[in-house]
Amino acid sequence: MSALTETPRISRLALLVGIAAATVGIIYGYDSSNIGGALLYLRKDFSLDATAEGWVTSTVVFGEIAGALFGGALANRIGRKPTMVLVAATFTLFSLLSGIAPTLIVLVIVRILLGVTIGISVVVVPVFVAESAPTRNRGAFLVLYQVATVAGIILGYLIAMSLAPTHSWRWMLGLAAIPGLVITILLLRLPDTARWYVMMGRHAEARKALVAIEGPTVDVDKEIEVITAGFATSTTSSWRDLLRGPFLRATIFVVGLGFFVQITGINAIVYYSPAIFESMGYTDDVTKLGLSALVQVAGLIAVFISLMVIDRMGRRPVLLIGIATMIIANILLIGVFAVGGGRFDGALTALGFIGLVLFTAGFTFGFGSLVWVYAGEAMPAHLRSLGASVMLTADLVANVIVGLAFRPILEQSGMVAFLILGIMAVAAFVFVMKLAPETKGRPLEDIAQFWENGGSWTARR
Repeated sequence: MSALTETPRISRLALLVGIAAATVGIIYGYDSSNIGGALLYLRKDFSLDATAEGWVTSTVVFGEIAGALFGGALANRIGRKPTMVLVAATFTLFSLLSGIAPTLIVLVIVRILLGVTIGISVVVVPVFVAESAPTRNRGAFLVLYQVATVAGIILGYLIAMSLAPTHSWRWMLGLAAIPGLVITILLLRLPDTARWYVMMGRHAEARKALVAIEGPTVDVDKEIEVITAGFATSTTSSWRDLLRGPFLRATIFVVGLGFFVQITGINAIVYYSPAIFESMGYTDDVTKLGLSALVQVAGLIAVFISLMVIDRMGRRPVLLIGIATMIIANILLIGVFAVGGGRFDGALTALGFIGLVLFTAGFTFGFGSLVWVYAGEAMPAHLRSLGASVMLTADLVANVIVGLAFRPILEQSGMVAFLILGIMAVAAFVFVMKLAPETKGRPLEDIAQFWENGGSWTARR
């Protein structure tokens, strides 16, 4: 193959950036699932009913909302890398405190603080990866975050399953400190992004970062010129800019997408899989946790497929296929609970398991992967961090709604619970069809053009 047609190789540092930043998703995923295992024993120790379980689960999300709201501004002020190091280090601390909390009140307060760190992470990581990754591989690098998140979910369930015989919810929560510490050490080796250095006027460091990430063949002067031009459209990045002119449409898209990601119910499955399997007739804790982990393995396979096709098929087709799969899964689960009522036999429980597998696989293939892609790609340079903040804040608000409402509804009627989620999935499909941009292969600096053209890559006459 000639030098002119050979695909440029990814530099070692670029690969490290993608992997190291994405692994922050492990702590997000681990915390999402380990609470599901811990609830089996928290409910006994603290005499929790279904409503109280929802509140204990959702307290971390209240913290996540607060973290997401100021995460973008923090990443702009102190840098993408320092913010991520701060997140990983404080996650380690609060995980340890969760494991030794002497009372329920202390546990709730610590989990709120833990949520703040996670909320910041879900904003800054997609921005960091999008700004660091080569354009040709950006989608795959962003999907790596979802790979790490699902891996963290599986890890949380497996550790809970291994500890189930001891009924030790403290170890389930406290062991999250180990991946937090490893990730903190790994992140310390990374540079910040060239785009953040340019935004701060530190051009020498931006040049150094570009060469390190893109390799010695990169045209540094041209890249710096393009990045600088991206910021030239505005001298400010205030919250009011999100509601002005051509970027109001972009704000509607990212807020709507963030909301639909969670209101369609994935964290109902992650948080309450053991409870869902219990409603299907399973009684053994190890079995409930093991099946919950197996459901997430299917999700991990789906996200790897998404990783391989995202930069070939494009963003919109992947997202729409994933949502369509979730709709099919909801129909199956509605049927299972409608037929089964309060009594399940072997065939119905098998179909219920298949429904949960399809639901999770559809989510991780579509929404789970694309939320991080669009968080990093959907906004122009000067609004990228703030756009990610409002998108993921909307995501977390919906997460609170699902966390509080799903468990009591499931206890009353599994059919109604999945009917509601199915309606939300249909609404999400229509929303994506109408508003989602196709950003495959487009430089980050070009996204402003799409919104300035009224939601089109070609100017309207």
